[in-house]
Amino acid sequence: MQNHFDLFQLPQQFTIDVGALDVAYHEVQNRVHPDKFVSATDAEKRVAMQWATRANEAYQTLKNPLKRAAYLCELHGIDLQTESNTSMPAAFLMQQMEWREALDDARAAKDMAALERIDDELRAVRRVQVARIGSALDSADFTQAAVGVRQLMFLEKFGHEIGDAFAALEAA
Repeated sequence: MQNHFDLFQLPQQFTIDVGALDVAYHEVQNRVHPDKFVSATDAEKRVAMQWATRANEAYQTLKNPLKRAAYLCELHGIDLQTESNTSMPAAFLMQQMEWREALDDARAAKDMAALERIDDELRAVRRVQVARIGSALDSADFTQAAVGVRQLMFLEKFGHEIGDAFAALEAA
């Protein structure tokens, strides 16, 4: 079975041309869209639906930097050990603790400006982290990339918590 990159005829690397991905996705979707198989046999319809589903999954994976990085690690035989390996560098863990305290304080004070500052800082750190992961992946350092992916997963989860805090303040 071809991988997601092959499906869209893109180079197997972290840095991708999102515009080319969009075009390739739409080309694949146009070829396998269920409307083109209205008078086809049930088997042909099923195969077309499977291809459409696979194209959607591949597109969502490659479009998202975290999913794309994890997928590249997986393609190269790297187990991210997301469930069993939660060890992180001390500085990363300290930053997480500081952010969590700041988030708790901002929630308690209903301080939208403080939430925005935390969110801005997190976005900047995520951009740097994605760039580091991209460099590691594009230079074939999959072990380092896997560490970065696990850290990015923490950052993404914290980003969702900030989003929830914004929603709670806006609803109040």
